[in-house]
Amino acid sequence: MPDRSMEGIYPILSAPINSKSQIVIDDLEKEVEWCISKGVHGLGIAVATEIYKFTEEERDLILSTVVRVNNGRVKVVMNTGGEGTDVAISLSKRAEELGADALMIRPTSFIPIQASENIEYFGKIAESVSLPIFLQDQSTAQVPPAMAVACAKRHENLCYIKVETAPTLPRMGETNRLAKGTGLILFGGAGGAFAVEEFKRGSVGTMPGSTLPDMFVRVWNHYQAGDEDAASAEMSRHQSLISILAQGQGFANWVYKHIMVRRGIFSPGSEFARHPALKPDAEHFKEIDSLLESLDLVGK
Repeated sequence: MPDRSMEGIYPILSAPINSKSQIVIDDLEKEVEWCISKGVHGLGIAVATEIYKFTEEERDLILSTVVRVNNGRVKVVMNTGGEGTDVAISLSKRAEELGADALMIRPTSFIPIQASENIEYFGKIAESVSLPIFLQDQSTAQVPPAMAVACAKRHENLCYIKVETAPTLPRMGETNRLAKGTGLILFGGAGGAFAVEEFKRGSVGTMPGSTLPDMFVRVWNHYQAGDEDAASAEMSRHQSLISILAQGQGFANWVYKHIMVRRGIFSPGSEFARHPALKPDAEHFKEIDSLLESLDLVGK
């Protein structure tokens, strides 16, 4: 029986990269410790980690480092999707060997195929491992509500979905309605921008970036205590920063890592994004710094 207990805040880690495009392991270790110290319930290695830009050896290094430092304290979710079923199965088995607690997989998207083929894609992967799997529903690789339900019925390991196709609120509501009785568990994503509203519509957790784990944990704690107003107020206070972080991948990766340096988690020089990735200009970085200072986030 797959683990169906996961809930709460699961930040997707940023990968510290230096000017030579090398992974800075010391900073990755520090990021894991920092996130756990802020009270997160899990850690993710996925699209915001730029996982699709790493070689298999680098993927193994990132996952094994996170698993080692975490040492079983929180759950670790690893993205193992691929454009071929055999590739995804290989990556999924390797992640299980290295100690991941769950997998997260997008449907194939490079060449459009029928939904039935993607349901079978997920099913064959689920049969190859013993880990629970998050279906990742993104605008460029969608898992519509009916397809998510079909996947959940296809195999018991297909028991979570991360809903990210915009607009996420009706998507979350419809998925929650259709999933009744299937055991499918809903998480939010897309930077956590609508976390509170998604909680109201059936989400049991969210997977934002790793720059604001402390804020999202406070939001979660307020909501769990029944204080929706306090949860919403916490989100509202940080809304300008959340909006900046919600910009497209590539550009956002530079922003994530700049903030991690400013918050004292990454060392200066570890804030490079893997190419290709559009870099913000100096003025934008200054605007971000000003916002961080106004929120009292510098060095914290």
